[in-house]
Amino acid sequence: MLFRVGRWPALLLSGLLLWWGALAPAMAATPRMVSAAVNELNLRNGPGNKYEARWTVAKGYPLKVVSVRGKWLQVSDFENDKAWVYRPMTNATPHHVVKAKVANLRRSPNTKSAVVSRMEYGDVLRTLSRRGDWVQVRTTGGRTGWVARNLVWGW
Repeated sequence: MLFRVGRWPALLLSGLLLWWGALAPAMAATPRMVSAAVNELNLRNGPGNKYEARWTVAKGYPLKVVSVRGKWLQVSDFENDKAWVYRPMTNATPHHVVKAKVANLRRSPNTKSAVVSRMEYGDVLRTLSRRGDWVQVRTTGGRTGWVARNLVWGW
């Protein structure tokens, strides 16, 4: 005996499948990001403690997840260097890192706004919000303000 689906449930199912089909590529294209959850996170040559630590990053440092192997994440940084980190030592708290030589932290999200502070290449910033081409951030020193998105990397 064949199961016959009524018209409305079939339309609803078709709509959900179309929605999922349109959403799935966008979700796949969005890189997953993590941040260092510990004061000093080792980035290793391979997925395990037996691999040499190549360098370390400070708490909050943003990383893009490239692949996953068990509890280990292969990540890349804003310079596109790749390494492996232990997943439990990361979190989903959004951060940015300054990729420009110097970046101005401004009171409001526009270039005419007063400069609150200056940041340098590699400074880690806690992401608070986003507005167009600007990101509201908090520095490690506790200052808050806005920075142009093209001067930073992260999420």
